[in-house]
Amino acid sequence: MDLEKLESDLKSLYSHKYKTTKERVSHSLNELTQSLDTTVDKMDLDTIKTVATTILDAETQTQYGILQQLQEQKEQIQRAIEKQSELLQDSKYTVFSVLEEELNSSDNALSILHQVKLQSIDLFDILSDMVESVIITALEKDNNGNIKETTTEAIKDITYEAIKEGSLNTVRIRKILSTILHSSIEIADATPNRANEILASTLKGMRSGLLKAIDRFKQRLAFMPMEAKHILVEDYDTIIEDLNQTDTLFSQVIITQASLSSRDIKTILLDMNQNMQNDLDELVHLSKETAEVMKARFSKFAKKAVTSAEGALKSQKAQEAKRMGIQALGAAKTALEGAIKSAKGNINKD
Repeated sequence: MDLEKLESDLKSLYSHKYKTTKERVSHSLNELTQSLDTTVDKMDLDTIKTVATTILDAETQTQYGILQQLQEQKEQIQRAIEKQSELLQDSKYTVFSVLEEELNSSDNALSILHQVKLQSIDLFDILSDMVESVIITALEKDNNGNIKETTTEAIKDITYEAIKEGSLNTVRIRKILSTILHSSIEIADATPNRANEILASTLKGMRSGLLKAIDRFKQRLAFMPMEAKHILVEDYDTIIEDLNQTDTLFSQVIITQASLSSRDIKTILLDMNQNMQNDLDELVHLSKETAEVMKARFSKFAKKAVTSAEGALKSQKAQEAKRMGIQALGAAKTALEGAIKSAKGNINKD
């Protein structure tokens, strides 16, 4: 059968003058089978596939066009959001730059302003440059041969501020920690005689910043209004699971970055990771404690959400999925029966 002609004929037969999908499909099929002087049960796979896809395209053409328009609008909006986000960040930088000039005479005021700045701008876009700046500045201003304390505190603040306002899911935290450690590794590679100090202070600062962010999350759980419970319920299981493996996440970040580094840096990082296992006990304890607080406060709502999801099984999509599963099983059974009959036939012939 000429499938291209079949497709063309069916398109011309399909009419939206009929009110329902059933009427439109039935009409086009009846007209088609009559014109071809055949029946549906005599059609092969390719013919039925052509019929189905042609009807599907004809029926959904309008919706598909609307969807394409919406997609284009979405992309335009996303570009506009990105542009405005950049302008917003630039405006913030400008404001803080002016404030820094105005407060330049007071070290204490500048220090406080720095904390406000960390809390007010989106750190992720500039995370790598910030870490690089912190470590290089510490090295340049170092007079006593020890940069650990100041660098650790700075990395702690950066880590905390970058993590605290977003989700505590592993993907996000891993990206933040990896970015910070990668920047530190680059400087350690360029300054091999200070590599141990640089990496040790970075890892300690990262751990302390992560601890502080988790502790803040724990404290906020106790006072989080019930109106906000849906935010946690949506990712309840994921957050609980992630909180119970923060130590593993931290070690994985170190091991992964070590595997991408030079031999000397890799050796230093793997040794430090091994020696840090005891230091991670506090992280494990706090994370599990936070998970328990979350369970105690929000588990009932999460269970209700699951119950609601089970109720949604009655929805059209769920019923369609169930129907397709039954159909798949039926098709497999039919194919199996056909194979058995064929095998028996061959045996009898022999």
